Amino acid sequence: MERAVPHAVPLGQMEVFQALQRLHMTIFSQSVSPCGKFLAAGNNYGQIAIFSLSAALSSEAKEESKKPVVTFQAHDGPVYSMVSTDRHLLSAGDGEVKSWLWAEILKKGCKELWRRQPPYRTSLEVPEINALLLVPKENSLILAGGDCQLHTMDLETGAFTRALRGHTDYIHCLALRERSPEVLSGGEDGAVRLWDLRTAKEVQTIEVYKHEECSRPHNGRWIGCLATDSDWMVCGGGPALTLWHLRSSTPTTIFPMRAPQKHVTFYQDLILSAGQGRCVNQWQLSGELKAQVPGSSPGLLSLSLNQQPAAPECKVLTAAGNSCRVDVFTNLGYRAFSLSF
Repeated sequence: MERAVPHAVPLGQMEVFQALQRLHMTIFSQSVSPCGKFLAAGNNYGQIAIFSLSAALSSEAKEESKKPVVTFQAHDGPVYSMVSTDRHLLSAGDGEVKSWLWAEILKKGCKELWRRQPPYRTSLEVPEINALLLVPKENSLILAGGDCQLHTMDLETGAFTRALRGHTDYIHCLALRERSPEVLSGGEDGAVRLWDLRTAKEVQTIEVYKHEECSRPHNGRWIGCLATDSDWMVCGGGPALTLWHLRSSTPTTIFPMRAPQKHVTFYQDLILSAGQGRCVNQWQLSGELKAQVPGSSPGLLSLSLNQQPAAPECKVLTAAGNSCRVDVFTNLGYRAFSLSF
Protein backbone atom coordinates (compact mmCIF):
# COMPACT_ATOMS: atom_id res chain seq x y z
CA MET A 1 0.00 0.00 0.00
CA GLU A 2 1.20 3.52 -0.75
CA ARG A 3 1.31 5.73 2.32
CA ALA A 4 2.52 9.26 2.91
CA VAL A 5 5.40 8.48 5.28
CA PRO A 6 8.80 10.03 5.95
CA HIS A 7 11.77 8.51 4.05
CA ALA A 8 14.03 5.91 5.68
CA VAL A 9 12.02 5.50 8.88
CA PRO A 10 12.91 2.46 11.02
CA LEU A 11 10.14 -0.13 11.29
CA GLY A 12 9.27 0.61 14.94
CA GLN A 13 9.05 4.35 14.29
CA MET A 14 6.99 3.66 11.18
CA GLU A 15 4.37 1.83 13.25
CA VAL A 16 4.26 4.72 15.73
CA PHE A 17 3.93 7.21 12.86
CA GLN A 18 1.05 5.27 11.29
CA ALA A 19 -0.68 4.92 14.68
CA LEU A 20 -0.44 8.70 15.18
CA GLN A 21 -1.78 9.24 11.67
CA ARG A 22 -4.81 7.09 12.43
CA LEU A 23 -5.32 8.82 15.78
CA HIS A 24 -5.50 12.26 14.14
CA MET A 25 -7.29 11.19 10.96
CA THR A 26 -10.37 12.88 9.52
CA ILE A 27 -12.34 11.28 6.69
CA PHE A 28 -13.88 14.09 4.65
CA SER A 29 -15.40 12.24 1.71
CA GLN A 30 -16.85 8.97 0.44
CA SER A 31 -17.98 7.57 -2.91
CA VAL A 32 -19.42 4.19 -3.94
CA SER A 33 -18.08 2.40 -7.03
CA PRO A 34 -20.34 2.03 -10.11
CA CYS A 35 -20.73 -1.71 -9.39
CA GLY A 36 -21.80 -0.94 -5.82
CA LYS A 37 -19.33 -3.38 -4.28
CA PHE A 38 -16.57 -0.95 -3.27
CA LEU A 39 -16.37 2.23 -1.21
CA ALA A 40 -13.73 4.94 -1.56
CA ALA A 41 -12.92 7.11 1.47
CA GLY A 42 -10.68 10.19 1.36
CA ASN A 43 -8.83 11.58 4.38
CA ASN A 44 -6.99 14.68 5.61
CA TYR A 45 -3.61 13.24 4.55
CA GLY A 46 -4.57 13.12 0.86
CA GLN A 47 -5.03 9.34 0.89
CA ILE A 48 -7.88 7.43 -0.70
CA ALA A 49 -8.68 3.97 0.68
CA ILE A 50 -10.77 1.48 -1.27
CA PHE A 51 -12.85 -0.93 0.85
CA SER A 52 -14.61 -4.04 -0.43
CA LEU A 53 -18.19 -3.77 0.82
CA SER A 54 -19.01 -7.21 -0.58
CA ALA A 55 -16.14 -8.82 1.38
CA ALA A 56 -16.92 -6.93 4.60
CA LEU A 57 -20.62 -7.85 4.38
CA SER A 58 -19.97 -11.50 3.59
CA SER A 59 -20.99 -14.14 6.13
CA GLU A 60 -17.34 -15.27 6.01
CA ALA A 61 -15.92 -11.79 6.68
CA LYS A 62 -12.86 -11.53 8.91
CA GLU A 63 -11.23 -8.49 10.53
CA GLU A 64 -8.97 -8.18 7.49
CA SER A 65 -12.10 -7.81 5.32
CA LYS A 66 -12.74 -4.47 7.03
CA LYS A 67 -9.35 -3.06 6.01
CA PRO A 68 -8.66 -1.33 2.68
CA VAL A 69 -8.09 -3.45 -0.42
CA VAL A 70 -5.75 -0.67 -1.56
CA THR A 71 -4.69 2.75 -0.25
CA PHE A 72 -2.98 5.35 -2.45
CA GLN A 73 -1.77 8.93 -2.21
CA ALA A 74 -4.20 10.98 -4.30
CA HIS A 75 -3.52 14.60 -3.28
CA ASP A 76 -0.89 16.55 -1.35
CA GLY A 77 -3.56 17.90 1.00
CA PRO A 78 -6.97 16.66 2.19
CA VAL A 79 -9.42 14.88 -0.12
CA TYR A 80 -12.39 17.15 0.49
CA SER A 81 -14.89 15.66 -1.95
CA MET A 82 -15.40 12.66 -4.26
CA VAL A 83 -18.02 11.49 -6.77
CA SER A 84 -18.21 8.51 -9.14
CA THR A 85 -19.34 8.30 -12.76
CA ASP A 86 -20.06 5.00 -14.48
CA ARG A 87 -16.29 4.49 -14.98
CA HIS A 88 -14.37 7.08 -13.00
CA LEU A 89 -13.70 8.19 -9.44
CA LEU A 90 -13.29 11.98 -9.27
CA SER A 91 -11.53 13.46 -6.25
CA ALA A 92 -10.98 17.07 -5.19
CA GLY A 93 -8.31 18.61 -3.00
CA ASP A 94 -6.60 22.00 -2.79
CA GLY A 95 -7.21 23.73 -6.12
CA GLU A 96 -7.48 20.62 -8.30
CA VAL A 97 -9.73 17.77 -9.30
CA LYS A 98 -8.36 14.39 -10.43
CA SER A 99 -9.84 11.42 -12.25
CA TRP A 100 -9.08 7.76 -11.56
CA LEU A 101 -10.37 4.73 -13.46
CA TRP A 102 -12.23 2.42 -11.09
CA ALA A 103 -11.00 -0.61 -13.04
CA GLU A 104 -7.39 0.51 -12.57
CA ILE A 105 -7.79 1.47 -8.90
CA LEU A 106 -8.74 -2.08 -8.04
CA LYS A 107 -5.65 -3.44 -9.79
CA LYS A 108 -3.42 -1.38 -7.45
CA GLY A 109 -0.56 0.87 -8.55
CA CYS A 110 -3.15 3.29 -9.88
CA LYS A 111 -2.13 6.44 -11.76
CA GLU A 112 -4.39 9.43 -12.22
CA LEU A 113 -6.12 9.61 -15.60
CA TRP A 114 -6.13 13.41 -15.62
CA ARG A 115 -6.09 16.45 -13.37
CA ARG A 116 -7.73 19.83 -13.87
CA GLN A 117 -7.45 23.16 -12.10
CA PRO A 118 -10.27 25.70 -12.40
CA PRO A 119 -9.36 29.10 -13.88
CA TYR A 120 -8.62 30.99 -10.68
CA ARG A 121 -8.14 34.75 -10.61
CA THR A 122 -4.43 34.56 -9.81
CA SER A 123 -1.79 31.87 -10.16
CA LEU A 124 -1.07 32.21 -6.43
CA GLU A 125 -4.62 31.26 -5.48
CA VAL A 126 -5.01 27.61 -4.42
CA PRO A 127 -8.43 27.41 -2.75
CA GLU A 128 -9.81 24.14 -1.48
CA ILE A 129 -12.55 22.46 -3.51
CA ASN A 130 -15.17 21.53 -0.92
CA ALA A 131 -17.89 20.11 -3.15
CA LEU A 132 -18.26 18.15 -6.39
CA LEU A 133 -21.59 17.61 -8.14
CA LEU A 134 -22.35 15.57 -11.27
CA VAL A 135 -24.94 16.90 -13.74
CA PRO A 136 -25.67 13.74 -15.78
CA LYS A 137 -27.98 15.37 -18.36
CA GLU A 138 -25.21 17.65 -19.62
CA ASN A 139 -22.29 15.32 -18.77
CA SER A 140 -20.69 17.97 -16.64
CA LEU A 141 -19.12 18.40 -13.22
CA ILE A 142 -19.68 21.37 -10.94
CA LEU A 143 -17.04 22.17 -8.35
CA ALA A 144 -17.06 24.84 -5.67
CA GLY A 145 -15.09 25.91 -2.63
CA GLY A 146 -12.70 28.54 -1.40
CA ASP A 147 -12.86 30.99 -4.32
CA CYS A 148 -16.62 31.59 -3.77
CA GLN A 149 -17.52 30.48 -7.32
CA LEU A 150 -19.20 27.47 -8.94
CA HIS A 151 -17.12 26.17 -11.86
CA THR A 152 -18.67 23.95 -14.51
CA MET A 153 -16.43 21.45 -16.31
CA ASP A 154 -17.38 19.53 -19.46
CA LEU A 155 -16.48 15.91 -18.70
CA GLU A 156 -16.12 15.10 -22.41
CA THR A 157 -13.49 17.74 -23.18
CA GLY A 158 -12.19 18.65 -19.72
CA ALA A 159 -12.83 22.33 -20.47
CA PHE A 160 -14.24 24.74 -17.90
CA THR A 161 -17.29 26.28 -19.54
CA ARG A 162 -18.63 28.80 -17.01
CA ALA A 163 -18.21 30.27 -13.55
CA LEU A 164 -21.21 31.22 -11.43
CA ARG A 165 -20.53 34.18 -9.14
CA GLY A 166 -22.68 35.44 -6.29
CA HIS A 167 -21.40 34.03 -3.01
CA THR A 168 -19.33 36.43 -0.92
CA ASP A 169 -17.53 33.76 1.09
CA TYR A 170 -16.42 30.20 0.46
CA ILE A 171 -18.87 27.52 -0.59
CA HIS A 172 -19.43 24.37 1.48
CA CYS A 173 -22.05 22.33 -0.36
CA LEU A 174 -23.95 21.73 -3.61
CA ALA A 175 -27.18 19.94 -4.55
CA LEU A 176 -28.91 19.25 -7.86
CA ARG A 177 -32.60 19.68 -8.66
CA GLU A 178 -32.84 16.80 -11.10
CA ARG A 179 -36.20 17.66 -12.68
CA SER A 180 -34.99 21.09 -13.73
CA PRO A 181 -31.45 22.07 -14.66
CA GLU A 182 -30.90 23.95 -11.42
CA VAL A 183 -28.19 23.74 -8.77
CA LEU A 184 -28.25 24.94 -5.17
CA SER A 185 -25.16 26.10 -3.31
CA GLY A 186 -24.64 26.91 0.36
CA GLY A 187 -21.73 28.69 1.95
CA GLU A 188 -20.06 30.64 4.68
CA ASP A 189 -22.00 33.80 3.74
CA GLY A 190 -25.17 32.19 5.13
CA ALA A 191 -26.99 32.10 1.80
CA VAL A 192 -28.44 29.26 -0.24
CA ARG A 193 -28.36 30.31 -3.89
CA LEU A 194 -30.33 28.68 -6.69
CA TRP A 195 -28.76 28.74 -10.16
CA ASP A 196 -30.40 28.08 -13.53
CA LEU A 197 -27.85 26.12 -15.58
CA ARG A 198 -29.53 27.09 -18.86
CA THR A 199 -28.91 30.80 -18.33
CA ALA A 200 -26.01 30.59 -15.81
CA LYS A 201 -27.97 33.07 -13.66
CA GLU A 202 -28.80 33.14 -9.97
CA VAL A 203 -32.59 32.92 -9.79
CA GLN A 204 -33.27 32.68 -6.05
CA THR A 205 -31.49 33.52 -2.81
CA ILE A 206 -32.48 32.37 0.68
CA GLU A 207 -30.53 34.02 3.49
CA VAL A 208 -31.38 31.44 6.11
CA TYR A 209 -29.91 33.26 9.12
CA LYS A 210 -32.24 36.25 8.53
CA HIS A 211 -35.27 34.10 9.38
CA GLU A 212 -35.75 34.40 13.13
CA GLU A 213 -36.99 30.83 13.61
CA CYS A 214 -33.84 29.45 11.92
CA SER A 215 -31.24 31.87 13.23
CA ARG A 216 -28.71 30.80 15.87
CA PRO A 217 -26.22 33.69 16.07
CA HIS A 218 -24.00 31.86 18.58
CA ASN A 219 -23.30 29.20 15.91
CA GLY A 220 -22.78 31.65 13.04
CA ARG A 221 -24.57 32.05 9.72
CA TRP A 222 -22.72 29.42 7.61
CA ILE A 223 -24.56 26.77 5.61
CA GLY A 224 -22.70 23.45 5.85
CA CYS A 225 -25.12 21.01 4.22
CA LEU A 226 -28.12 20.93 1.92
CA ALA A 227 -30.21 18.47 -0.08
CA THR A 228 -33.18 18.75 -2.42
CA ASP A 229 -36.22 16.71 -3.37
CA SER A 230 -38.40 18.30 -6.05
CA ASP A 231 -39.74 21.58 -4.59
CA TRP A 232 -38.24 20.93 -1.17
CA MET A 233 -34.86 21.70 0.34
CA VAL A 234 -33.33 20.88 3.69
CA CYS A 235 -30.27 22.79 4.89
CA GLY A 236 -28.33 23.42 8.09
CA GLY A 237 -25.06 24.52 9.62
CA GLY A 238 -24.90 27.53 11.92
CA PRO A 239 -28.66 28.07 11.54
CA ALA A 240 -31.02 25.28 12.59
CA LEU A 241 -31.57 22.30 10.30
CA THR A 242 -34.67 23.40 8.37
CA LEU A 243 -37.01 22.07 5.69
CA TRP A 244 -37.92 24.70 3.08
CA HIS A 245 -40.53 24.97 0.37
CA LEU A 246 -38.48 26.42 -2.49
CA ARG A 247 -41.23 27.97 -4.59
CA SER A 248 -42.45 30.10 -1.70
CA SER A 249 -39.04 30.45 0.04
CA THR A 250 -40.79 29.38 3.23
CA PRO A 251 -39.33 27.42 6.16
CA THR A 252 -41.90 24.71 6.97
CA THR A 253 -40.15 22.55 9.58
CA ILE A 254 -37.44 23.47 12.09
CA PHE A 255 -35.71 20.32 13.36
CA PRO A 256 -34.93 20.48 17.11
CA MET A 257 -31.20 19.74 16.87
CA ARG A 258 -28.78 21.96 18.78
CA ALA A 259 -25.54 20.69 17.24
CA PRO A 260 -24.59 22.12 13.81
CA GLN A 261 -25.18 19.59 11.04
CA LYS A 262 -22.54 18.87 8.38
CA HIS A 263 -24.37 16.42 6.09
CA VAL A 264 -28.03 15.90 5.24
CA THR A 265 -29.94 13.75 2.75
CA PHE A 266 -33.48 12.73 1.89
CA TYR A 267 -34.12 8.99 2.21
CA GLN A 268 -37.56 7.54 1.44
CA ASP A 269 -39.92 9.40 3.80
CA LEU A 270 -37.14 10.46 6.17
CA ILE A 271 -34.37 13.02 6.41
CA LEU A 272 -30.98 11.77 7.62
CA SER A 273 -28.50 14.20 9.15
CA ALA A 274 -25.14 14.12 10.90
CA GLY A 275 -22.64 16.60 12.31
CA GLN A 276 -21.23 17.37 15.72
CA GLY A 277 -21.69 14.27 17.88
CA ARG A 278 -21.60 10.54 17.22
CA CYS A 279 -25.15 9.98 15.98
CA VAL A 280 -26.83 9.64 12.62
CA ASN A 281 -30.17 11.39 13.13
CA GLN A 282 -33.38 10.17 11.49
CA TRP A 283 -36.12 12.78 11.14
CA GLN A 284 -39.74 12.66 10.12
CA LEU A 285 -40.63 15.45 7.70
CA SER A 286 -42.87 16.83 10.44
CA GLY A 287 -39.79 17.50 12.60
CA GLU A 288 -40.13 14.54 14.94
CA LEU A 289 -36.86 12.78 15.77
CA LYS A 290 -37.49 9.15 14.89
CA ALA A 291 -34.11 7.78 16.01
CA GLN A 292 -30.51 8.65 16.85
CA VAL A 293 -28.12 5.85 15.98
CA PRO A 294 -24.65 6.17 17.56
CA GLY A 295 -21.47 5.51 15.61
CA SER A 296 -17.81 5.27 16.52
CA SER A 297 -16.59 8.77 15.48
CA PRO A 298 -16.92 11.82 17.78
CA GLY A 299 -18.16 13.90 14.84
CA LEU A 300 -19.51 13.07 11.38
CA LEU A 301 -18.79 14.88 8.11
CA SER A 302 -20.24 12.61 5.42
CA LEU A 303 -23.01 10.09 4.87
CA SER A 304 -23.17 7.79 1.84
CA LEU A 305 -26.16 5.69 0.78
CA ASN A 306 -25.22 2.78 -1.46
CA GLN A 307 -28.28 2.27 -3.63
CA GLN A 308 -26.58 0.84 -6.73
CA PRO A 309 -29.06 -1.61 -8.30
CA ALA A 310 -26.19 -3.82 -9.47
CA ALA A 311 -25.34 -4.83 -5.88
CA PRO A 312 -28.50 -5.04 -3.73
CA GLU A 313 -26.60 -7.17 -1.20
CA CYS A 314 -24.35 -4.16 -0.53
CA LYS A 315 -27.18 -1.71 0.14
CA VAL A 316 -25.85 0.10 3.22
CA LEU A 317 -25.49 3.52 4.81
CA THR A 318 -21.94 4.53 5.67
CA ALA A 319 -20.90 7.41 7.94
CA ALA A 320 -17.47 8.93 8.46
CA GLY A 321 -15.81 11.94 10.05
CA ASN A 322 -13.37 12.67 12.87
CA SER A 323 -11.68 9.26 13.08
CA CYS A 324 -10.02 6.60 10.91
CA ARG A 325 -13.24 4.53 10.82
CA VAL A 326 -16.18 4.34 8.44
CA ASP A 327 -19.31 3.07 10.20
CA VAL A 328 -21.52 0.68 8.23
CA PHE A 329 -25.27 0.47 8.88
CA THR A 330 -26.96 -2.50 7.22
CA ASN A 331 -30.28 -1.07 8.29
CA LEU A 332 -30.98 2.32 9.81
CA GLY A 333 -31.45 0.94 13.30
CA TYR A 334 -27.89 0.14 14.36
CA ARG A 335 -24.22 0.19 13.36
CA ALA A 336 -23.26 -3.29 12.12
CA PHE A 337 -19.48 -2.77 12.06
CA SER A 338 -16.77 -0.29 11.08
CA LEU A 339 -14.28 -0.23 8.23
CA SER A 340 -10.88 1.19 9.19
CA PHE A 341 -7.90 2.81 7.44
